[in-house]
Amino acid sequence: MSRPSIRHTPAKSNFDFSTNGLTIDDVTPNTAIVTSRLVRQGPVTEPLAVPIYHSSTYAVDKMEDITSGILDGGPIYSRLSNPTTEAAEAMINSLEKGAGSLTFSSGMAAVTSIFLGFLKKGDHVIQQIPVYPGTATALKLLRDSYGVELTTVKDVTVEEVAKFIKPNTKLLWFETPCNPDSTVVDVEELTALAKSRNILVAVDGTFGSPALQHFMPYGIDFSMHSCTKYIGGHSDLIGGVVTTRTLEQWRVLKHIQGTFGNMLSPHDASLVIRGFRTLTLRMDKISSTAMQVAIVLEGHPKVQRVHYPGLKSHPQHEIAKKQMSAYSGMIMAEIKGGEQGGRTVAESLRIVRLAVSLGGVVSLVEHPFSMTHGRYLLTPEETDEGGITPGMLRISIGLEDAVDLIKDFEQALAKVKI
Repeated sequence: MSRPSIRHTPAKSNFDFSTNGLTIDDVTPNTAIVTSRLVRQGPVTEPLAVPIYHSSTYAVDKMEDITSGILDGGPIYSRLSNPTTEAAEAMINSLEKGAGSLTFSSGMAAVTSIFLGFLKKGDHVIQQIPVYPGTATALKLLRDSYGVELTTVKDVTVEEVAKFIKPNTKLLWFETPCNPDSTVVDVEELTALAKSRNILVAVDGTFGSPALQHFMPYGIDFSMHSCTKYIGGHSDLIGGVVTTRTLEQWRVLKHIQGTFGNMLSPHDASLVIRGFRTLTLRMDKISSTAMQVAIVLEGHPKVQRVHYPGLKSHPQHEIAKKQMSAYSGMIMAEIKGGEQGGRTVAESLRIVRLAVSLGGVVSLVEHPFSMTHGRYLLTPEETDEGGITPGMLRISIGLEDAVDLIKDFEQALAKVKI
């Protein structure tokens, strides 16, 4: 049998090349096992998939290299810097177009790092309601335990927000579209107001993803996303990211990230990279399907109202047209029959799964009044103030075909008694 004409040679370790003057005969077998490492031979190649750098620490040639790595960057210790994590940050910033991006161990780690880095006792924050309950809880903790003043605003317009600005107002925090009712905020106008008063602006754009809305050109300071959602896109990781307007802001957050040890793990970073590569493709399909589902739900006799930014009936539809390239997959549908109506639909769906979270390839539904924004996480007053009603459902459209999802909602709605 003929054999291929190849000139390969076996993989070689540092001992085969007498690295540092040591050969395999100079050490015991156990030491060889512990300290041997591959020495690359042949042409220089680059892996198409970003490697997962599991190493916690990195060897250097000189002691000064440690100081240089800590001050100037580079892999020294993976709580401070990791090549896989930095690859994810570079990819996200290429779309966000800020001074730089930083990934965190969760969306809430990203949120609270902004608070820790830029708020102090006596500062005042204006926060939109409703927002993700974890954000609201963190700000209440800062108010009650650390002396940060907090004002919540339901009608997030320039005219309304301006009423609550104080001399010590430091940060404006809002979401667009917001969780769970998909209210859309005019980022351009609110940022202009904040900048005229020297106030920082942070936007949680998780519901829309960085593929559909770009806020850095408006001059915001912090663009935050939960990587758990659309960026990761497959419901298999927990992570968050913040992109900053300036290098100085990025360095403040980098210090917070390393000090509190809340950076994204290299394994989760590799999943972020995997998901991010298909983000625009997924968001196109998801947005198209969500529009079809929203139209059907809006016209259904057992649905009281639907909030979807792509519908002309949405109160901020014109703003959404201005600042979104498509309208994402998040639909708020209020079912007639109150809590029982919402429960009946949520528990009767056969393709759409009942679960918290959003932004994955599988369509999900949840009942905010009892699961994320209601009695277990917020007070009754906060739930009422945020407009969270008993019949409201938060729907996250995935990659299933619209015809199947529509049939699924129709059979579930048929079971609602009104």
